Amino acid sequence: MAKKKSGGWLESIKTVVYAGLIAIGIRTIAFEPFNIPSGSMIPTLLVGDYLFVSKYSYGYSRYSMPFGPNLFQGRIFGSLPARGDVAVFKLPRDTSQDYIKRIIGLPGDRIQVRAGVLYINGAAVRREAAGPYVVEGDGPRMTVRLYRETLPATAAGPERTHPIVEQTDDGPLDNTSEYRVPEGHVFAMGDNRDNSLDSRVQNAVGFIPVDNLVGRAEFIFFSVDGSAAWWEVWAWPFAIRWSRLISAVR
Repeated sequence: MAKKKSGGWLESIKTVVYAGLIAIGIRTIAFEPFNIPSGSMIPTLLVGDYLFVSKYSYGYSRYSMPFGPNLFQGRIFGSLPARGDVAVFKLPRDTSQDYIKRIIGLPGDRIQVRAGVLYINGAAVRREAAGPYVVEGDGPRMTVRLYRETLPATAAGPERTHPIVEQTDDGPLDNTSEYRVPEGHVFAMGDNRDNSLDSRVQNAVGFIPVDNLVGRAEFIFFSVDGSAAWWEVWAWPFAIRWSRLISAVR
């Protein structure tokens, strides 16, 4: 009986170890879950969204693995993002932090914002007014302007249209110098243009090394609006944003 009991414990430990290794493998080469803690990507992503990021989209670097061990340099099976991708990356000045933004500029691109309008390689990016938008869940509730912005096509893909919000066209990040994206880097911006710490802030984020890319945001699998505490079980169903469940990130 003692031998059988000992064998049972050993099998249980093996099962747990195997399950852990499988989970790490999936997280490293396939998908990793992330949650959205801030409103920098409103209206595309909301505070309380939970999403899956595909790890294979841009190949694999040290940051594809848990804790980012320095096992090799560069990327394996690497490829550049398409302009307009929503991507997770390691903050260049502090790689313990994950950021999620939209890729706006690719290597060699010239990026500038003038009076709230984005310019890529000297040409204004088309933006069309889409009415007012109420921002909630990230500071005071406020009404801002919603636009549909269309990024120009590249060799890697066609034009891509996505929503952005603007509180004003005369904020600190609405008039910038021109940035030239260096080789091996990309330029990222939040869709909440007046409330996003992104590549426009060179001393905080700046250009993002391609090696720092973690993956591309694919779909939202869960979303809560924060109106229910963890112990308010009876309120959970009302806090879930049902319409956002299993929705693609565009």
